[in-house]
Amino acid sequence: MLQIAFIRENQEKVIQALAKKNMDAKTVVEEVVALDEKRRATQVEMDNILSESNKLSKDIGGLMKSGEKAKAAILKEKTVSLKEKSKELAEIVDALATELTEKLYTLPNLPADIVPVGKTPEENLTVFEAGAIPTLHEGAQPHWELVKKYDIIDFELGNKIAGAGFPVYKGKGARLQRALINYFLDKNTAAGYNEVQVPHLVNEASAYGTGQLPDKEGQMYHDATDDLYLIPTAEVPVTNIFRDVILSESELPVLTTAYTPCFRREAGSYGAHVRGLNRLHQFDKVEIVRVEHPEKSYEALDGMVEHVKGILDELKLPYRILRLCGGDMSFASALTYDFEVFSTAQDRWLEISSVSNFETFQSNRLKLRFKDKDGKNQLAHTLNGSSLALPRVLAGILENYQTPEGIVIPEALRSYCGFDIIN
Repeated sequence: MLQIAFIRENQEKVIQALAKKNMDAKTVVEEVVALDEKRRATQVEMDNILSESNKLSKDIGGLMKSGEKAKAAILKEKTVSLKEKSKELAEIVDALATELTEKLYTLPNLPADIVPVGKTPEENLTVFEAGAIPTLHEGAQPHWELVKKYDIIDFELGNKIAGAGFPVYKGKGARLQRALINYFLDKNTAAGYNEVQVPHLVNEASAYGTGQLPDKEGQMYHDATDDLYLIPTAEVPVTNIFRDVILSESELPVLTTAYTPCFRREAGSYGAHVRGLNRLHQFDKVEIVRVEHPEKSYEALDGMVEHVKGILDELKLPYRILRLCGGDMSFASALTYDFEVFSTAQDRWLEISSVSNFETFQSNRLKLRFKDKDGKNQLAHTLNGSSLALPRVLAGILENYQTPEGIVIPEALRSYCGFDIIN
């Protein structure tokens, strides 16, 4: 959530920055500033009344001591009236504060200065590319055909049990999936991330804290009976560990990693680009989350990018890194780098990771602060990244490592799998 003081002092800057995210924010910004002015003026009026009431209470005490009860009675009547007025104003202040917060929730985070201008994914900026694209044998297949050939993932069985987008992993497919999870977690913990296991459902406050609500409400599975949401990513519960927390500056940075299943209701469409593992309603992901000092968060973002690059280099998958344009960025992000792996069998790039800096956008919602060396509370910066999302990494491995004899397991995963080939 953007800070109201910043909006008030930089209205045009906010409007221009959000235009980069394809939002015409002029009306909302003006409404936010007007609500804040009304709230502040009402607060001042209420404070003045409370001050007058406190002064009268002291005067009443003095009159009672001097025996001037009649004068004291007149002042008492006045204090009763002031207290009623103060109560009315307090209710107005609360209502204005609630309305102001709801308006602020509709404003996305401001994009960083280096975010490219653009409206569509085609306008994202490629900043890095690595890995040789393999030449596959004649008759090479996309992963949705390979998994049927080797009986390692069953989409039809998942559809019977739950519906489309809920695959069943079998045999070596399940073992490869588990191997990837353990491999990613081991790489993250070796890099200094503390592993946690977190709930797979969160309350409304948690979803608001990281920005999923109200922006992504229709994309989340919701249990109305208990008012809980299935998580779309481990980012939500992990980042909310620090909700309403004040850290000391010496505790920064805080590095956390977690494996969770992820659940997304995002509407499916038809075609090869969403077939098989390309788009699922339930999938596995290993996440990394950082809480950083504001002065060091962009250095930390670069470090997260290098960390994910190192994993993909070990897996020997061809990949590229994109700096997302304003129109393709998430609601909460200030700067995002997407990783894509090249699927030779599909002849297309598949997104496998997003690494983002949210600056103070989430921490302002979460009330996540740190106490600086002067004893002053400041908002921390939050960052997160996929390290990594499994479905398209798995699709890339199955397709790029296929041979006439079977699917060869990347060397980095063989000790985790316990086998070298799927055949």
